[in-house]
Amino acid sequence: MPSDYRKLTAEEIKVLENNGCSCQNWDNIKVDPAFDCSRIKTTNFSGDVTLGRFDKNIEFDGGITRPTGIKNAAIHNCQIHNNVYINNVRNYIANYIIEDDVIIENIDLLAVEGQSSFGNGTEVVVLNETGGREIPIYDRLTAQIAYIIAFYRHRTILIKNLQKMITDYTASVTSDMGTVAKNAKLINCRIIKNLKIGQGCTIEGASRLENGSLNSCPADPIYIGHDVIAKDFIVASGSKISNGVLIAECFVGQGCELSKQYSAENSVFFANYAGFHGEACAIFAGPYTVTHHKSTLLIAGLFSFLNAGSGSNQSNHMYKLGPVHQGVIERGSKTTSDSYILWPAKVGAFTVVMGRHYRNSDTSDLPFSYMIESEDESILVPGVNLRSVGTIRDARKWPKRDKRKDADKLDCINFNLLSPYTIQKMLNGTALLQKLAKTSGHTSDYFTYHSVKIKNPSLYKGIDLYQMGINKFLGNSLIKRLEEIPFKTDAEIQNRLKPDTQTGLGKWIDIAGLFAPEKAVNDLLDKIENNKIKSLEEIKDAFWDMHKNYYTYEWTWALEVLQKQLNKSIDQITAKDVAQMVNQWKDSVITLDNMLAADANKEFSDVSQTSFGLDGDENTKAQDFLQVRGDYETNSFVCEIKKHIKTKSNLASELLQRIKHLC
Repeated sequence: MPSDYRKLTAEEIKVLENNGCSCQNWDNIKVDPAFDCSRIKTTNFSGDVTLGRFDKNIEFDGGITRPTGIKNAAIHNCQIHNNVYINNVRNYIANYIIEDDVIIENIDLLAVEGQSSFGNGTEVVVLNETGGREIPIYDRLTAQIAYIIAFYRHRTILIKNLQKMITDYTASVTSDMGTVAKNAKLINCRIIKNLKIGQGCTIEGASRLENGSLNSCPADPIYIGHDVIAKDFIVASGSKISNGVLIAECFVGQGCELSKQYSAENSVFFANYAGFHGEACAIFAGPYTVTHHKSTLLIAGLFSFLNAGSGSNQSNHMYKLGPVHQGVIERGSKTTSDSYILWPAKVGAFTVVMGRHYRNSDTSDLPFSYMIESEDESILVPGVNLRSVGTIRDARKWPKRDKRKDADKLDCINFNLLSPYTIQKMLNGTALLQKLAKTSGHTSDYFTYHSVKIKNPSLYKGIDLYQMGINKFLGNSLIKRLEEIPFKTDAEIQNRLKPDTQTGLGKWIDIAGLFAPEKAVNDLLDKIENNKIKSLEEIKDAFWDMHKNYYTYEWTWALEVLQKQLNKSIDQITAKDVAQMVNQWKDSVITLDNMLAADANKEFSDVSQTSFGLDGDENTKAQDFLQVRGDYETNSFVCEIKKHIKTKSNLASELLQRIKHLC
C-alpha cells in the first residue's frame, strides 16, 4: 500500500452508505488521496481493504463505455489498485491484489483460501502412471529441465538437487494473497480459487479454475475460454485454453492451444502443443506435438513434433503390477488413422506408423522409416521417409508456426531435419542393415530386427537412402565451413577445417527439442550435482548456451565423421577430397530432391482427382481440380524444390571453382 493512502472521511463514508455500501469497520479501509467514493456502489467490505483512484472510463466491445469502480460486490481483505472495474460478483472476492486497469464482471467467486503455491510444486506423474517419473512443475519450467527430471532418475543426487530448487522456488511464491495483474479481464466466470493471473490475461466464461498460475505477459497474453475446468496447473505465456477443456495436474507451455473438449491429466505440454477433441494421460509432450481428433488417446509416452492421426492409441494390457508401461515416439513422427502401438516400444525419429502393432518394437536406430501393419506383422521400410514430400514440408513449416511472442522463451527448439542426432541414427542404421544382410544372407526374403520385419529390397534401398542423407548433411556442413574464403593451399583448407572446440564429439541426444552433445549435457548435470550450479535460471541459461552454440558443436561432430568417411585425418585432407565430397553432396541433394518432386507429383495424379468435377465429364474434373489444387508445375512446393536444386548446384559450383586450381 502506498504510504500516502488515507482513511475515509466521515463524508465519504456517508456517501458510500447512501450508495448501498456497508462495512463492519470503515477504519480498515484505506484509499488513494484522489479516491472518488461516487464510483463505489452496493458493495460490502470486510477485512483490510485498500482502494485506488477511479477516474477513467473503460470501453467494452461494441463501443459501450462504463466508468471504472466497484458495483454489486463483496470485497474481503483485498488491495484494489487504480481504475479497476468490478461489477456483479455473486459471492465475493477475497485475499487478492488486483492491479491497475483490471476488469472483473459477472463472476461467482474469486478467492484465495489459506496458503497457496498457485500450482507450483504440483507433481505431474508422467509416463508411468504409478509414479517414479514425477515432474514438480513451476512457473518457468522448460522442456529441457522437465526432460532431465523425468528421464535421469538414475542420477539420484541430480534429481534431489533439482527437486530442492523447485521446492525452494515454490516456497518463495507461496502466499495467502493472490494476484490479478494489470489489464487482466475476468468476465462471465464461475469459481476461481487460488489462482495467480498474469498481465493481459483474459478469462471468459470459465467454469472452475483452482490452484493454478496463468503466466500471461503483455507481449503474449493468455486466453482461457468458455466452460474450461482446470485444477493444479500452470499455463505459460501465449497459450489458449477454451471450449470445454478439462485439465488436471498439467503444465501447459508457451504458445500452446487446447480446445474443443480436449481433456488431459498428469501431462506436460511444451511449446506450440495443439490438442483438440482427444485426450492425454500421463504424457510428456515435447514441442509441436499435435492431436486433432476425438478418438485419439495419447498415453504414457514421450513425444515431440508428433502428428497424431484419428484413433491413434497406445497401451499395454499385459501389466499385472499396475500401469507401469511407457513408450517413446521420437521427434517428427506421424501416426495414421486407427494406429495402435503396444507399449513398451520405441519408434525412430521421423517415422510414419500405419496400422496396429502388437509387438514391443525398437526402431530408434532406423529413422525416417515407414512402420506398416501387414497380416498382424510389423513391416519396417527403412529410410523411405527421407524422400517423402510430407517430411520436408513439416520440417519447413515448424519454424513458421512458432506462436511464441514472448521475448523470454523457455524451451530451446532446434528445427533441423538433418543433425548430428539424426545422422548418427542413420550411421547406426546403415551398420545395422549391413550386419543383418551379412548374418541372414543376401537371398533372405525378410530380415527380422526387434520385432519388426524388413523386406529384402527395402533393406538395400534403406542403406542407399541413409547414405544419401549422410552425404547431404556432411556436404552442407563442409560447404558452410568453407564458404567465402579464397584458398591458396591445401594447408589453408586444413586450417579452416579445424574445429573451434572439442565440444560436440561423441553421442548427441534430443532433449525434448534441443539437440546437444551428450558430454555437454552430462557436464552440466555434474555441476548441478556438485552444487556449482544452484539455480533453475542458471540451468535454463546453460541449455540456451548449448542451443546458441549448436552449429559450432555440429561442425566438431561432422568433421569427425567426415574424417572417418574419407579415412583421413585433417592434415591429410586435400582440395581433391573436398571436391569429391562436394560432388557426392550435389548428387545426393539432387537425387533426393528429384525423389521429393516425384512424390509431390503423386498429388496431381488421376487418382488424386477422384471426386472432383462432381457433375461433369473428364474435362470438368480436370478443370475443377486445377482451380482447387492448382497444377504440378506451378505448385509452390514443387517450385521451391526446383529452386533448391538450382541453389545447391550453384553452391557446389562456386566452391569447386574456388579450389579448382588446387585439384
